[in-house]
This record gives sequence, structure tokens and C-alpha cells, in this order.
Amino acid sequence: MRIILVTGLGGAGRTTVAAATALAEARAGRRVLLVSEDADPLLGGDGLRVLRPAPDADFRREFLALQARSGTALDLLGAAPFEDAELTELPGSRQFALLRSLRDAADGDHELAVVDLPPLPEALAVLALPEQLRRYLRRLLPPERQAARALRPMLAQLAGVPMPAQWLYETTARWEAELAAVQAVVDAPTTGVRLVLEPGPAAGRALRTARLGLALQGLALDAVVANRLLPADSEDPWLAGLTAQQHRHLAELRAATGPVTGCVLDELPHLGRDPRGPEDLALLAPARPAAAQGPAPAPEWPVEDRREEDGVLVWHIPLPGAVKEELSLVRRGDELLLTVGAFRRNVPLPGALRRCTVTGAGLVEGDLRVRFTPDPGLWPRTP
Repeated sequence: MRIILVTGLGGAGRTTVAAATALAEARAGRRVLLVSEDADPLLGGDGLRVLRPAPDADFRREFLALQARSGTALDLLGAAPFEDAELTELPGSRQFALLRSLRDAADGDHELAVVDLPPLPEALAVLALPEQLRRYLRRLLPPERQAARALRPMLAQLAGVPMPAQWLYETTARWEAELAAVQAVVDAPTTGVRLVLEPGPAAGRALRTARLGLALQGLALDAVVANRLLPADSEDPWLAGLTAQQHRHLAELRAATGPVTGCVLDELPHLGRDPRGPEDLALLAPARPAAAQGPAPAPEWPVEDRREEDGVLVWHIPLPGAVKEELSLVRRGDELLLTVGAFRRNVPLPGALRRCTVTGAGLVEGDLRVRFTPDPGLWPRTP
């Protein structure tokens, strides 16, 4: 099943574009699911199913389930349990509800799911969230510790401190499984990302940010949608001036997309009004159907073996649009802490590089090349 993730700058029309894309595919006879909090008023019928994330209900369900599983510990502490009616969602609930909706969308029997993501900065954070949380869970409650659960009562007596209860490990395992399922959807080769922009001064920066933030997560941008394009043949001087300015920025987007980048550009007209229903959405459908516009291939992070020439291995990490001044990397154990501007990721090292030391790095036209020298004490000796 194809999944299209739609994001963009706030106010650029990403919800409208997501709804128009889903509706066009449904009218073409495909089984389509639209995941969106805001698109319902625009749609009606046409065989399109809409799934609305429910952060408040999702938060209450998860909180009450966790409270029930930890009831014994809470009783010992004298805590008063919460009731359903008094719970209100906390910050971050919206992101978790969206991730669960993404997982549910992938489990359905649809041919295509179109997901209306939040604005670009939040969308990039949401897509990075499953991997980050899984890393935290593994560090705080390593799965291998569960093997010693039969010894916990004795260890608690010897150490004089309480040991983690079984319910905590069970909860962690369930969260790990759910996050892994979401991560699999995000990383799937059938998942693509589309960026909705209104050509203007901020469009070029947004495109660079999207490419860089996605690349750091090993993802690629497969399409840019230039939305609300003004007519080029207006006789009104004021409107003609706005059109000329918009088309200058549109030319920049055209130059930054195309076959070389693996990212296509769709151009949608300004209707002169806010879309009012399905018929207006039909005017904003992408020129190419989703079936003919596959996702861009995920960027590869190859390891180049240059031991015979230079005595090193080189890890190539594609970071399009990165600049040296905003880049830093630190080796910590078997991970590389990579920071690019406002983005940061702890990247697990490939097996061969874990037995090496970092001896240098350089950025060449968006390609970060990290040099590793084999550690003689850890690298297998050749006869």
C-alpha cells in the first residue's frame, strides 16, 4: 500500500492539497484513506474514508490503562487515582495520536493512504519521534534485563532498593512494539513525502529545511507542490506585480527540483477563493496520479572501503543543503551524534565501523564523508 505524507509551511494549504489528492484517487476507483484532523468539511462521499486522530480520547485511554497496570504501586504511595471525566490531554498528545493513526492506516485494506501532517517543523519532529523514543526506552529499560526478572526479589533484598516491576517491562515492550510498527511505516519504500509551498520568500528556505531534516532521518522528498499560483495574464498592474514576484520564486523551485534531484514539482492554481467542497477540490488535484508518481528512493548511507589506498573506511551520509558552519558530529560508543543546524540524530554505527576510530570528516556538495581508521586491537588480523 502507498502512503503519502503531506506537510508544508503553515497556511500554505497542505490540508487542502492532501484532501484534493485523496479525493482524486478515490474518484479514480482506488480505495483511499485520508488521515486528517481538519479535512471533513471539504469532503463528501466518493468512496473516500476519512480517519480523524483523536488526541483527547487517545490520551485518556492510554493514561487510564497505565494507571490500572500500576495500581499496586500507586496504592502503596497513597496516590488517588484519576477518573476518566477529569482527564485533559497533555502537550504532545496530538503527536502520539497522529503516530497511532499512521500505524492504523498502514494496517487497513486501502490501496492508498494520504496523511495530513502538521506544519513542516512539527512534522519533521513527529517523523523523528519513534526512533528517538525507542532509543530512550532501550537505554532506560534494556530488554535483556528482563531475563533476570526471576532474581528481582532476591536482588531487591540484597541491594535494599526496589527493583522495576514486571508491569513496567511489559508496558515498555508494548510501547517498543508500537513505535517499531510506526517506524516501519515511515521507513517503508512505499511511503513518500510531499511538501506544500506557496511560492514566496520563505519557500526556498522551507525546501532546504525539509530536504535536510528528512535526509538526516534517511528519508527523501518525492514532490513539491507549488500552491495558489496567480494567473500570469492579468491586466491589473497590482495583481501583475504580485504574479511576477510569485513566478520568480516559482522559477527557483523549478531549478531546485526535477529529475536530477528525484523530486517532482506540481503546480496548482489559485481559485480566487477558499475551497468550498469536493468540486473545488477536483480543480486542485495533482496532474500526476499517485500510482504514476512513486516515492523517491531513500538516500543510501554507504561505507566505502579505502583501506588499501588510504588505510581508512569512509562513511558517506547525504545531507543536501548542509553547510559546514552548522554541522557537528561526536562519536559516543557505538553511535554517532550528528547535528545539522536545528536537527540532531543519534545514528547507530554500522558493524564494521564500531571497530574503528573517527579520524576526520568533510562536507563535499551535500555529502558528509566521515573517515574511520580500523582499531588494531579490535580489527581482525589478516594472515
